[in-house]
Amino acid sequence: MDDQPQLISDRDEMVRSIDPQVVSGIFVFATVSQVESVPDDVGVYSTVREAEGLSVVIAYDDAHRFGLTKPVKLGWITLTVNSSLEGVGLTAAVSGVLAEHGIACNVIAGHHHDHLLVPVDEVGAAIQLLKTLADQR
Repeated sequence: MDDQPQLISDRDEMVRSIDPQVVSGIFVFATVSQVESVPDDVGVYSTVREAEGLSVVIAYDDAHRFGLTKPVKLGWITLTVNSSLEGVGLTAAVSGVLAEHGIACNVIAGHHHDHLLVPVDEVGAAIQLLKTLADQR
């Protein structure tokens, strides 16, 4: 018995199935030399190794305590579709519709879902645009 979710690779079906959900909280990007340099009481939600250091996504309140004085406040939207890693076009479709409406979008692709970090004041508008996009497929 296989209890793995059915992975979707068809572009239109992926977009129809995005079901965007807001993750509670306000988040920021920060750059640190290594994850161990982040205090133990700061939760790290995502990391990306870059030449300049380790980009981390942390909660805004933690960033403030961590000494980041002017971080960009981001809202987090998870696309709950179980898209295939081989699926083509999902990122382009969702970031494209947000870009058309002037909403900045940073995408983090996980193994199971894609995650969008957008300016915190734009989360509501982004959700509406994404739901409209899904309904149009």
